[in-house]
Amino acid sequence: MTEAAAPGLVELLGYGFLRNAVAAGLLAAVLCGVVGTFVVVRRLVFLGGGIAHAAFGGLGACYWAGIDPRIGAAAVAVVSALVLGRTEQVRGRWGDAVIGVLWAVGMAVGIVFLHATPGYAPDLMTYLFGNILTVGDADVALTAALVAVVLLLLALYFKELTALAFDPEFAAVQGVPVRAAGTALLVVVALAVVLLIHLVGILLVIALLAIPPAISLMLVHRFGVVMLLSTVIGAAVTLGGLALSWAWDLPSGPVIVLLGAALMLAVAGGKRLMRRSRRDAAGAVVST
Repeated sequence: MTEAAAPGLVELLGYGFLRNAVAAGLLAAVLCGVVGTFVVVRRLVFLGGGIAHAAFGGLGACYWAGIDPRIGAAAVAVVSALVLGRTEQVRGRWGDAVIGVLWAVGMAVGIVFLHATPGYAPDLMTYLFGNILTVGDADVALTAALVAVVLLLLALYFKELTALAFDPEFAAVQGVPVRAAGTALLVVVALAVVLLIHLVGILLVIALLAIPPAISLMLVHRFGVVMLLSTVIGAAVTLGGLALSWAWDLPSGPVIVLLGAALMLAVAGGKRLMRRSRRDAAGAVVST
């Protein structure tokens, strides 16, 4: 970076909308690190996608009614989480069918309500792909409140939640209310999804939750370390994607997700090369 460019970057941080974007990105990184780790380890990615897309129905309905869309999105997301808390116990095609129906119906209802909204038609791209540069003070405050609640729950029930993530049967033997805890976890996932929608949109929000933990699990195996590393990776991906989208005048949500996907492919490729190098080195030793 040139000396002329550095002051320009510092001056950009003087804009309130950009400070909000950076703050939201860092808070989102914590949600990616903590909530996202449970999503990946518990294999809740598909369920999380169902919650995200179902929330679009509530978002569209509230937009049509002139109410804050986040209220509708949060209400539908929480109800969907409660429904899917029971669905998670259902094995086979019926469980997947319920998730798929919620996924499709939520999107359809949201689009219908947005289309029926009188006056200026809202830009669907903002809802589908997000725009971190439009995050306001209220969004940052709500995200910070959720992060505080999540960290408090993690501090109080870390052992129980860890047991639930890896071995629900063992957790039940230890006296953990598995079904209630699992449903509560889905509710937290639902609220995280709603707050992250503004950053990357409905279509990409689950990727933001899944990519940083997936990368971390390639590198480390201790649960707490995975969360910490996921948070760091989430911050790097979110802020890096924000910087690239600003520099190249591209939509921030897709750039953030593509940067995370590129990093995941790079880590996977690097691990594969390392394994091949070790095999070659072992073969060379044996041949000598």
